[in-house]
Amino acid sequence: MSVKRVARVGGFKTAALLVALMTVAGCGSGGDGTTASKAKPTPTAVRLPPLHAGFDYQIGGAYPPPSGVRVVSRDRASSPAPGLYNICYVNAFQVQPDERGKWPADLLLRDTRGKLVVDRDWDEVLLDIGTPAKRERVAARINEWIDGCAAKGYDAIEPDNYDSYTRSRHRLTADDATAFITLLSAHAHSRHLAIAQKNTLELAGQRSRTGLDFAVAEECAEWDECGEYAKAFHDRVLVIEYTDSGLRKARSGFGDRLSIVRRDVDVSTPGSKDYVRKTR
Repeated sequence: MSVKRVARVGGFKTAALLVALMTVAGCGSGGDGTTASKAKPTPTAVRLPPLHAGFDYQIGGAYPPPSGVRVVSRDRASSPAPGLYNICYVNAFQVQPDERGKWPADLLLRDTRGKLVVDRDWDEVLLDIGTPAKRERVAARINEWIDGCAAKGYDAIEPDNYDSYTRSRHRLTADDATAFITLLSAHAHSRHLAIAQKNTLELAGQRSRTGLDFAVAEECAEWDECGEYAKAFHDRVLVIEYTDSGLRKARSGFGDRLSIVRRDVDVSTPGSKDYVRKTR
């Protein structure tokens, strides 16, 4: 999970709803002198999330969406909410603690001393996407999850931890991250799924070559970033704030443009003592 470096954790598809024709450019250099030509996205019909729509962030556990919600994001293990626009959350750049043993050891990132590189906030080992060959192998596994999301009827993918290269102890670069997410983007589009940029504002300018369709931004009001996301993604931005002050700031500046929700930092479910969901 990522949650802005403080916290993180069925769509219906008919021909009439596949209304957005996305043509995106392929990735250029992967930062290592090679090109990611295999990942070049092709024109594919995907359904984008509606603008300025009621939104709920349920990656910590699924529950019946509150009245007025039209867009919901849920973990890949959950089923989509009937009749809504559904986004499937996948932890694409890091390994959650209970899944560490399921990954080949050589795909787990290591430092110069051979020790695993871990995101200490979440005890998640970073995946090694530092070479084209390893990116292909990691993507093949993540793409199986994307296939599962498509089979369940989701409309889009939310690949988390795009910014993990910033926590890699200089073992990974922004070029590695963009080359990898371009692979995921191409596969998602081939399954008629839209794909989100999760946080990582510094790479929003790369969206034309990575093929990312919209943004999921945690605490963009708190960090004064909402305007830049809105510009990069033409207001197709889903905002999660984790404080009342962040919610007020988001609504004050972008309440008539973006999809905004206030959640508790653990994105818990109703009935939990920590559960918070507000839209105003």
